[in-house]
Amino acid sequence: MELRSVEELMDLLYACRHQHALRTAALLRRSRPADKELQVAGLVHDIGQLLCPGDETARAQRAADAVRPLLGERVYRLVRRHGSAADDDLLRLRLADEESRGAGFDAGVLEDWRTVLELVAERHSRLGAVD
Repeated sequence: MELRSVEELMDLLYACRHQHALRTAALLRRSRPADKELQVAGLVHDIGQLLCPGDETARAQRAADAVRPLLGERVYRLVRRHGSAADDDLLRLRLADEESRGAGFDAGVLEDWRTVLELVAERHSRLGAVD
């Protein structure tokens, strides 16, 4: 499955119903407010659970493949490798992922992230048009 629009991605995220994803993205927004791609990676990193339930090993790759056409290479790489800590961005994502599992704060609602998703998708489509 490849996501081609923010609307498709929002539908998938609504189906996931994960407060964990919202908290992960919110933690990343606090630590790196200007890094929208990192925040978005935190928001979408667990969609593989819905795309291939039961297949633990394929989840990250399936999620990364799904968001790549819409959100670009950096988000793809972060989602695909979010369990490892090979560089600073991956480490931040992994730590936010772990922290959000135990955090009990209100991270808002998914609709709050629509504009950020649109911004990252638009930036990717503009960059892709130049290549």
